[in-house]
Amino acid sequence: MGASILVVDDDTKIVNLVRTYLEREGFAVVKAANGRAALEVFRQQQPRLLVLDLMLPELDGFALLRILREDTDVPVLILSARGSAADRVYGMNEGADDYLPKPFSPAELVVRVKAILRRADGTTRQAPREQRQLEFLDLAIDLDRHEVLRAGKLLPVTPAEFRLLVALVRAEGRVLSRDVLLDAMYGHAAGDTLDRTIDVHIGRLREKLNDDPERPRYIATVRSAGYRVIRPVTA
Repeated sequence: MGASILVVDDDTKIVNLVRTYLEREGFAVVKAANGRAALEVFRQQQPRLLVLDLMLPELDGFALLRILREDTDVPVLILSARGSAADRVYGMNEGADDYLPKPFSPAELVVRVKAILRRADGTTRQAPREQRQLEFLDLAIDLDRHEVLRAGKLLPVTPAEFRLLVALVRAEGRVLSRDVLLDAMYGHAAGDTLDRTIDVHIGRLREKLNDDPERPRYIATVRSAGYRVIRPVTA
């Protein structure tokens, strides 16, 4: 069997549907019907990805996501009937890698799961070996380990924040639009993901970099255009 995926939902029909489609593609599926059980299963089995409902008994999906993000960057795909723009922005802000509202297409869910795992594995758009580490100011970005160090200290970035930072640094100061950044983060699975999602991730990334948006050192906002990294001034 392929990568292990934890499906967290208290609706048995949804769980069985998701499980059927994922197992057809070779994934190994484990399940949990509430947030506390999911946390226990996660700690015991260390799945590669979570498909997470939000409206769960005992511990809701957002609370579970916040707990997970305290010490892991495991990819999370939220699958929820709470599909408003506010819920989706909030979910991405809390550290989700993708958000698929219910009702949903099982085939689309499989595509999104595969895309998330490819990005997490770093198997898309591989750079040559000698380019597997990027450097920018006091940041060292390891493309194999998916780690960001600032002045030698590891920063707790999520997979989405990591991909966003890599895209900006590789652009070497060129302005990247929100659409371009969405594609860098989600690829073709971006679909109708909101532009506002980028602003949320940029805000979180700035917090971790201690980067003041009013006097930025790393990431600058270009009004009505997008974002860029700030290149150091050379003599």
